[in-house]
Amino acid sequence: MSGENVSIVIPVLNDLMALKALLPALQTHRGAGHEVIVVDGGSTDGSVTYARAFADRVLMTGTGRGRQMNLGAANARHDILLFLHADSLLPREGIAGILKALGNAGQHWGRFDVRLDAPGIAYGVIASLMNLRSRLTGVATGDQGIFVRKPVFLEAGGYQSIPLMEDVALSKTLCRHSWPVCLDTRLVTSARRWQQNGIAGTVLLMWGLRLAYFLGVDPERLARIYHRDD
Repeated sequence: MSGENVSIVIPVLNDLMALKALLPALQTHRGAGHEVIVVDGGSTDGSVTYARAFADRVLMTGTGRGRQMNLGAANARHDILLFLHADSLLPREGIAGILKALGNAGQHWGRFDVRLDAPGIAYGVIASLMNLRSRLTGVATGDQGIFVRKPVFLEAGGYQSIPLMEDVALSKTLCRHSWPVCLDTRLVTSARRWQQNGIAGTVLLMWGLRLAYFLGVDPERLARIYHRDD
């Protein structure tokens, strides 16, 4: 829908190097009337100082992506929210794709297909499986760039205050409003975890964590497992 603008909310925690790639690339969107909100969770690496030169506002809160993104949403000026991880890169036509998708009646939220920022067939297969899984289940993860109309986000209660799977929990709630728009425009996201911990092990870990979450395992316990190799 023409004439609308997007608030891009970026939760960060010691993400200075990633921000040096992401924020300059978002300046064209700022010039078009969209806004960039960086929400810091306690960085000590200069992320806040750097972000202030490239964001419309920089907010600070405690750790936890859910808490950070809720604060960003509460301070957003625009009706459409895009939650973007610091180690992702938005495709050039990404904002236009969001506006077109949410301009359709009955469409309230969605996400992008992804491409991992590492060469090789294996990483391409991983990304394709991530995209397919999301299309089949309606579940979007944060590294896919979740976008949503702000009133729908607020009605859904925002992100839950849990240390892991906050994006999965939000997806389940948003699916009650509409099935997500799955944009085939690809957002580039970091392959760091797969590179550090191995492809097979990381895939099994992520699928296992999601299964455990759906079976009711405490997210606090899942977060300890997820971060044990950080």
